[in-house]
Amino acid sequence: MSKKLSTARAGLHLSIASFIGYMNNTLTQQVLGAQTGFQEPAEIIKVKYCLYARKSTESEERQVLSIDSQVKEMLQIAEREGLEIVEIRRESHSAKDSAQRPIFNELIEDIRKEKFNGILTWAPDRLSRNAGDLGTLVDLMDQGGLIEIRTYGQVFKNSPNEKFLLMILGSQAKLENDNRGVNVKRGLRTRCEMGLWPTCPPSGYLTDKSVERKGHIIIDPERGPIIRKIFEKVAHERWSGRKIYHWLRFELNFKTKGNKNLSLSNIYLILQNTFYYGPFEYPRGSGNWYQGNHEPLVTKELFDIAHEQLKRDRVMKDAKEFAFTRLITCGHCGSGMTADEKYKKLKNGNTVKYIYYGCTRSRDHNCKAGYMREEELISQLTKIIDQLDINEIGIKKQFEEEIERYAKFRQIVLQINGKENEILKEKKVDLRSYAKYILKQGNITEKREILACTKSRLIFKDKQLILEKNETTMKN
Repeated sequence: MSKKLSTARAGLHLSIASFIGYMNNTLTQQVLGAQTGFQEPAEIIKVKYCLYARKSTESEERQVLSIDSQVKEMLQIAEREGLEIVEIRRESHSAKDSAQRPIFNELIEDIRKEKFNGILTWAPDRLSRNAGDLGTLVDLMDQGGLIEIRTYGQVFKNSPNEKFLLMILGSQAKLENDNRGVNVKRGLRTRCEMGLWPTCPPSGYLTDKSVERKGHIIIDPERGPIIRKIFEKVAHERWSGRKIYHWLRFELNFKTKGNKNLSLSNIYLILQNTFYYGPFEYPRGSGNWYQGNHEPLVTKELFDIAHEQLKRDRVMKDAKEFAFTRLITCGHCGSGMTADEKYKKLKNGNTVKYIYYGCTRSRDHNCKAGYMREEELISQLTKIIDQLDINEIGIKKQFEEEIERYAKFRQIVLQINGKENEILKEKKVDLRSYAKYILKQGNITEKREILACTKSRLIFKDKQLILEKNETTMKN
């Protein structure tokens, strides 16, 4: 009996001791918690991820494959770790400059709108290779809008150390990008010093892909001879750039290596490119000249003759003025009008000059407005004068001054007095007839003044002149 009682008392003592120990432990935890600021864990915020995949440095086909590969890998991570991906966004754009990627900019805006609060991407350099975009991401973390950036091997949360590591990795990507630019420029300069064109060769040349001469420039057997003929036709046959353009497009159906037509501006660039006879400047306008080791398509003599012919044509074109070029607009494309002189040798040996007006094609190189001889244009203008009310012509003051000047000339210089001078003083001559006379016989300035007085726009369409009235006078 006493033995059982002793055992019971011993068990009671152990129970009391255990209880006291438990209470002491709980109290100790509470005290430590109060001292260390320990609190109950906050409510867990669910992370809504946007999967962002980007590629920019390779061909379009390889970009697409690379992006799909990124998406596949990150989806596997999301499935393995139970991540919620709200949306997948793909972008093929360089991250070198800040705020230049449309899809990335939309992602940033959607984070601000709380559509996402996490980003899932392959590596930090997929998000940024510049300080501006990297700073935007860190700012979003500081503001609490971006909770987490998760990559293939790392997680970056809103903690000082992890944000610091993110900035280091982003800065490293920028350093790599900057170094790549320096290395590329050095490589291009080295090629130039070797006499090799550093980028895609101009029309008429190809890049040699053979093992022995890989990267060297060779003549394109299909297009090279045609480029040579361009120089020959300009130099020896005095063809204009526009005539070359029509010859290439409509007679030869000439296509560049990229299967495109040569534009008129490209034709002029070809005729001014010294690469075709040897030396070249790179970059253009830098003043750095190199002697190419490629085979020239033309001689320097042929190049100089063609180049001089281009300058002569430009000077003649700039020096020659035509009466109606500034006053008529193409009704098809809205371009201005140009004029050109053509000479025809008759059977009797005489030469006749014709002036043709047509669209400049500055707004549409393929405009089909056609051409009109100056005689026909003046004929149509005189008919338009007949349709106008005499008060609309607005040349009365100019006409009166001209009559007065002519009357004084007859009286003072020719010493002619009589009935004709009386008629002139009364100024009874028909204004409409005067306008027609100026259009036919006047100088360029007088013709322009007459048309300006109509206070209307002249439209050339389908080889017809159309008058569109304006409230303001056309400027000369």
